[in-house]
Amino acid sequence: MPDLLLELFSEEIPARMQEKVSGDLKKLVTDALAENDVFGEAAVAFATPRRLTLSITGLPAEQPDRREERKGPRVGAPEKALEGFLNSVGLSLDQCETRSDKKGEYYVAVIEKKGQPLPGLIGDIVPQIIRTFPWPKSMRWGEGSLRWVRPLHSILCTFDGEVVPFEVDGIKAGDTTYGHRFMGPAPIKVKRFEDYEKKLHDAKVMLDPALRARTIWEDAKNLAHAQNLELVEDEALLREVAGLVEWPVVLMGKIDERFMDVPGEVLSLSMRENQKYFTLKSADGKMAPRFILASNLIAEDGGAAIINGNERVLRARFADAEFLWQEDKKKSLEKDFLPKLKDVVFHAKLGTVGEKAERVSKLAGELSAFIPGCDKAKAEKAGLLAKADLVSGMVYEFPELQGQMGRYYALAEGLDSGVADAIAEHYRPAGPADDLPEGPVAQAVALADKLDTLTGFWSIDEKPTGSKDPYALRRATLGIIRIVLENDMRLPLRLAVNLPSWGDRSDDLPPFFADRLKVHLREQGARHDLVDAVFALEGQDDLVLIVKRVEALGEFLKTDDGANLLAGFKRAVNILKAEEKKDGRSFDGAVNAGLLKEPEEKALHAALESARSEAARAIEAEDFANAMSALAKLRAPVDAFFDKVTVNAPEAEIRENRLNLLSGIRAATGAVADFSRIEG
Repeated sequence: MPDLLLELFSEEIPARMQEKVSGDLKKLVTDALAENDVFGEAAVAFATPRRLTLSITGLPAEQPDRREERKGPRVGAPEKALEGFLNSVGLSLDQCETRSDKKGEYYVAVIEKKGQPLPGLIGDIVPQIIRTFPWPKSMRWGEGSLRWVRPLHSILCTFDGEVVPFEVDGIKAGDTTYGHRFMGPAPIKVKRFEDYEKKLHDAKVMLDPALRARTIWEDAKNLAHAQNLELVEDEALLREVAGLVEWPVVLMGKIDERFMDVPGEVLSLSMRENQKYFTLKSADGKMAPRFILASNLIAEDGGAAIINGNERVLRARFADAEFLWQEDKKKSLEKDFLPKLKDVVFHAKLGTVGEKAERVSKLAGELSAFIPGCDKAKAEKAGLLAKADLVSGMVYEFPELQGQMGRYYALAEGLDSGVADAIAEHYRPAGPADDLPEGPVAQAVALADKLDTLTGFWSIDEKPTGSKDPYALRRATLGIIRIVLENDMRLPLRLAVNLPSWGDRSDDLPPFFADRLKVHLREQGARHDLVDAVFALEGQDDLVLIVKRVEALGEFLKTDDGANLLAGFKRAVNILKAEEKKDGRSFDGAVNAGLLKEPEEKALHAALESARSEAARAIEAEDFANAMSALAKLRAPVDAFFDKVTVNAPEAEIRENRLNLLSGIRAATGAVADFSRIEG
């Protein structure tokens, strides 16, 4: 079956756009064909710095014939309505069919459309897609009206090996492309994708970005291993570099030893962001005085001139970084940087970063009491200085290094290593896969920073709504949850959210934590309804205990005893609800043992007394598995009770006593979780 080959050849396309726009081209063309009932077997799209390419295989030679029906006005409708309908379909009244429904007869236009040869259809579709292509940014050039990301030079479009004739802004589609800008710039004639890809490769163009990335990575690793070095993985940088070259040639350069005293994070970030170089590590894990670059040229001198040029540019970059590093080290975090935070606004309604630093310091000190091994004075010191590096010259230049540079400055002026580490780690975790702060001081400051942010924005009613969360409060909450749970931290939630000086947040913040906890536990396989059931208990604000209860409850409900007890609970509660509504009162009084007549109700009463006592002891010992085991013993007596005993006895006092007995089931299970919130 015939194939389509389309190439849009231009000046360099920004690397960050290439993956998306190649996918856009594929979707736009295949969707437009599908709207015309044309489907291929497979479609693949590629991007290089200078071209977008689409290949669709297994297309039909012609568009299939189509039959379209358009419903028209009712028979007897006004003349103008009929005239408008007939004009829109291009038929006369006697060419329309008459059909009936419940409301009477109406006209139907049946339009037969003969399919056109596919080259003609493609010639209609592609120019429109080119003219309206959704570039994030585009430009016009010369006297033309076409907007493209960079000047568009040529269009290659063939179907079944033949050129599809069309023109866009004076550019005629043809069968010609061009190879590498320097190593294969001559025109290349092609017919189909197979010879197109091969001829481009011969002209030093690797069409597939995945192949370019794989080539860069393998060659870089080989160069590194030859020097007993390790390449630092960076998938995002690899994709970007693969979008900068059409024929990657990997080279290794040297870093002057004088710059190796500058923190490795600074050097690595400067290379990555400014020059798109890869970082190398020595066997000891430290940054090596080498870098990897990907050239777009096979040089006659083996790349020596290219390496020298890049080393020269890098020396200038690193000299700037070295200057900032030396200047910043002359200053003190507390004496020089901290006062400047009073001029940095955190939020118009929440004050300055300096004021936030004072709050975080105080809060970190208070939280230290809940974190084993945490020194209060160090926590307060780290909290006060955690944001100080924001006004340093280095962080102004490289905002990504905030926290990390603060650690270096703290160590340089002789501050405690725990304080320095806390400054570096207090932003953690920045996402669900990010590492947690490790030391107790770092944990205290990280919690304090996130709690202050969360409660502060809550106090000014800047809460997340729907998909909007401009201040990343969901992420902050999840970070708090992870720090607490993964460190088995016994931090009462209601106390924690009320420690900051933003007023009482005990009512509306815990439900938000519950929602985030449900998300966190659901990702680990837990059921959201079990979290609801545990959170609903009065005073449940210890996240560690909540999770233990949820886990124990989940395991219990997987057993037959658990599933059947849940069914018995729901039956008991449904009866209670109906009778309480009827009587206008609650049945939660003490059971009168003297009124228990049937063996089954006596057995249930005894089982409830035993289960409640046993479960209470287990809960006190935080042994929730045993608490569930105590409840499991209720399964048989509950089943027997419902099988043999009539709850609504004719005698009023016996009926009330049995309803009070049922409320005992609700009370017994309620010591562990609110079973009414459990699904199933």
